[in-house]
Amino acid sequence: MNSAVVSILVVSWNTREVLRDCLRTVHEQTRQTAFEVIVVDNASTDGSVEMIRTEFPQVRLLANASNRGFAAANNQGIKVAQGRYVLLLNSDTLVLDGAIDKTIAFAEAHAEAAAVACRVLNPDRTWQPTCFMFPSALNLLIGALYLNKVFPRSRFWGRERMTWWDGLDTREVDVVTGCFILVRREAIEQVGVLDESYFMYGEEADWCYRFHQAGGKVLFTPGAQIVHLGGVSSAQRKGPMCLQLRASLLLFLRKHRGRASYSAGCAFVSLFFLLRLPLWLATAAAARGAGAENWEMVRTYAAGFWRALYGWKALRVREQAKAPACP
Repeated sequence: MNSAVVSILVVSWNTREVLRDCLRTVHEQTRQTAFEVIVVDNASTDGSVEMIRTEFPQVRLLANASNRGFAAANNQGIKVAQGRYVLLLNSDTLVLDGAIDKTIAFAEAHAEAAAVACRVLNPDRTWQPTCFMFPSALNLLIGALYLNKVFPRSRFWGRERMTWWDGLDTREVDVVTGCFILVRREAIEQVGVLDESYFMYGEEADWCYRFHQAGGKVLFTPGAQIVHLGGVSSAQRKGPMCLQLRASLLLFLRKHRGRASYSAGCAFVSLFFLLRLPLWLATAAAARGAGAENWEMVRTYAAGFWRALYGWKALRVREQAKAPACP
């Protein structure tokens, strides 16, 4: 009989080396909590599956024949998970100093929390913001006009990404990213699993929104820490992932904010791409034939401009195949 308190779900796509380090730190740093690890591999071609079978035979492995995306793969893991909690953990993370134990203890002491997130660090141990406001047309406009960059310490202009906050206190937040999010099983049973309309990006915002709508809280605690390397999978598909991110934000608006907000959001996303397109054109032209990746970004931003301008007709678009993350 499985007595796991927490089921740790790791979705991987061609991240063998960092995945190995992630699984190693999970097992080394989780001493006080009974756990199971479930890895869902999205058709990796780098030997990830073979590595898991050889080096981590205790891990339950679900190997997909195709890349099903982040939400669908996590839902696979949720279906077979046995724990009272489910922890979504990115494959490019390192668990520090009993972080999972500490987060479980925090959740046990805060029954009102549907989901809990911990403090996330960059590889150099600086603070990596992972808490955000829900997507809105206003936030898209602020981001399109660079106002969040110009006034990062402002609670208004820096609102979407909470750039004014240092992450050193416990607080309720709107959204936490899926690199580390501990969810109570009862909350999942209440609102359902991740929405698979989001191939990548946006699914955690949608999930957190549903937790809030059901009366649950999303809490952040600085008492536990992990390292997140960031973008190891998505960096292999930069252009498509850039488009995917904006499409996911618009999908959230259409689903939760109504037609007027969605229409305004499309206009502001189009503006986002338009204002940045000249910089990519100049950068690509200055590369004198050696900047293939820069020209790809020119095409990406031009495509994003036109798609958003005309309402991004296929919002369930899965931009999974060809290439970067938005700068």
